[in-house]
Parts: sequence; C-alpha cells; structure tokens
Amino acid sequence: MENKFNYVVLGAGRQGTSAAYDLAKFGYANSIILADRDMIAAKNAAHRINSLLQTNIIQSQTIDVTNENDLVKLLIGADVTLSAVPYYYNLGITKAAIKAKTSLCDMGGHTGIVRQQLALDKQAKEAGISIVPDCGMGPGLIVTMAAFVINLFDTPQEIYIYDGGLPQNPIPPWNYQSTFHINGLTNEMDGDAYFIRNGKVTPVATLTEPEFIDFPPLGKLEADITSGGLSTSPWTFESKLEIYQNKTLRYPGHFEWWRAYKALGLFSENPLKIKGTEIVPRDIFHALLTPHISAEDIHDVCAIRIRGVGEINYKTEVIHLDLLDYYDPVTKFTAMERLTGWHCSIMMIFQALGKVQPGGTKMEIAVPPEEFMDEVKKRGINFRINSIN
Repeated sequence: MENKFNYVVLGAGRQGTSAAYDLAKFGYANSIILADRDMIAAKNAAHRINSLLQTNIIQSQTIDVTNENDLVKLLIGADVTLSAVPYYYNLGITKAAIKAKTSLCDMGGHTGIVRQQLALDKQAKEAGISIVPDCGMGPGLIVTMAAFVINLFDTPQEIYIYDGGLPQNPIPPWNYQSTFHINGLTNEMDGDAYFIRNGKVTPVATLTEPEFIDFPPLGKLEADITSGGLSTSPWTFESKLEIYQNKTLRYPGHFEWWRAYKALGLFSENPLKIKGTEIVPRDIFHALLTPHISAEDIHDVCAIRIRGVGEINYKTEVIHLDLLDYYDPVTKFTAMERLTGWHCSIMMIFQALGKVQPGGTKMEIAVPPEEFMDEVKKRGINFRINSIN
C-alpha cells in the first residue's frame, strides 16, 4: 500500500514518541505531526524518529491541548489522532476530534472519563470517525490478549491476567523504575478494581490479595490487585465468564511499601492543613518518591501472562499465553514504551484502514484479537501459548 494517511500524536513523551515511530514504520503514513506544549521535546522526539528510520516524515509542532480552537485547527485533515497526554485532558480532546472529524485513540487511565468519551458515540458517528479510548499496555494489550485467550475456548470460564514492567537490574530498596507518569502509577494503587467474580462485576479493593507466581526466566514475582487495568472489559465479558481479574507483577516485597503508603493516606488528593499551610498528600508523595524511581536510561522487561480456564471439546483445559519484551538497545525504546505505544499505533492503523466502526468503541471489541496479535507478532514481540492439562 502506498503511503496515504495523516496522523497527529499529542504528547512527545516516552509512549507518544514510540507510537509515532511505529506509525512511521508500519502505518502507511503520508505525514505525522508530533505535537507537545514543549517545542524542544517535540523537536527532539521528531529528530530521533526521523534519524532512526532515515526519513523526514515526522514534523514537530507546539500545542496547548486545553485551547480547543488551536487543537481543532491542528487536527483538521488528520485521519487518526493519538492522545498521549495525561488522561484528564482526554474528554476535551475527544470533543475537539469530533469537531475536526479525525478518529481518535488515547492512552486512557481513568475508566470514568472513558465512559464519558464513549457516551459521545452518536456525535462520533455523525462525524464519521471512530473513538477508541484506553489503549496501551494495561489497559490495552493485556485486554486484547485476554480476548484472544477467551476465543481459544469453546466455553471460556475463567481469565486471570498478570502483567508488569520491571527493571532488568533491580536496585534496592525500591527494585523498581517508573516508565510512565507517576500519577498514573499512584492511581493504580488506589481505590477499587472491578473484576468478574461469580459471573458478576464486583469491586475489589487494591493491594488486598497478594500472591506469588513463577515467571521464567524472571523467577518468582509478587502479584497484587491494582485498579483500572481492565477498563470497561469486565462489563463487556460479564456474560461470558465466571472469573475475570488482573494483578500487577513486581519483584517480591515491592507491594509492602505501597500498602504502607496507602494506609498513611499518601494517595489522598484532599488538602491537609499543616502549620497553617495547605498541602495535598499525593503531591508531597510524588515529589519525594519520583527522584528515587526515575532514570533517564531504563533497561526494563515487561511480562504478561494470561491464564485461561475453560472447555475445549467438552474437556476442561488450562491455557497460558505468556509475553516477554525487553528494552531495545538499537532504538533505545523501553519495553514499556514499545508495548504501550505500539498497542496504540496498531489500533490507529486499524482505524485509518477503516477496520474500526464509526462511533465510540470499547477497545476490547474494536478489532478481532487474532488480527491484532498478528500485528504484534510482526513487530518482533514474542509470545507463546502453552496448554496445561
């Protein structure tokens, strides 16, 4: 296919840059605008991609996504746009995309906002565009992989999802490096997750059900409940499954820290008055923790396991779908950047090709999971299916 599609990526951070790279490589792109409020960041990201691919297809631009008039002007003429900025901007960006008549994919991060975006289904259909929120690694790839495993059974019954991004060489005491915005990290550890238990969508408190699993070659990993990773999919799969849940993977001991932070109230966004000054506990927490878990050069590994239980030919079977991806020393993209950014870019390519129906579409049903996983494989991301009797 000849290059034919015009894309806009809002946000020149880690995952936005990775998505733009994949669009330039696989997206039949005529043009890609990488826009950010920080023009230097946008220029540097565009130069990096153009240099890696020996092209000049990526252009940089400055944008304030809260300025609707400027945003609509930028988006007019784009076939598909990606929002790779913090989740709280996504509803406004969705409305701008509808006005500009550009399809939209985003990295989500808040199921409540996703529902508000999907409620714009009628307006999106009238504009002839598709809106697919909450793509990335989790939500995103982990749900696509779960849907893939569900389809392997004649009668699916239980789906257990385990996923996490880990440093290849953990350094105590944290044994962790952050590869995305810390506010998203804290959100995952707070509130309730929504799972399917006994065939019904059920709220389950975060950090309440620790367990250990063996994940060769990484060894023993700790898993516990975090929120938001499944987005709208528990409600989508409620009629199909008895159990559907996910837990985040970390090196052993990590979650003890987070349980203590949560118990102290450090995740709260309600101001406290201390010595006459109002402070937000979460702001202080982020300011103190961020320097300890951040690094410019991150060599990570991302691990995903989907454990499915169900019937095939009237016999109960257990299937594991395992995926491991590592930091790429050639492109210098982390595994988290690859799995997050590329899930979005793959979805965008399906949108550009007209394979996603107009309107607001839940990510888990936007594209057949078998077709999506074929695209994952084309990018050298390896996964394996094991049947365990």
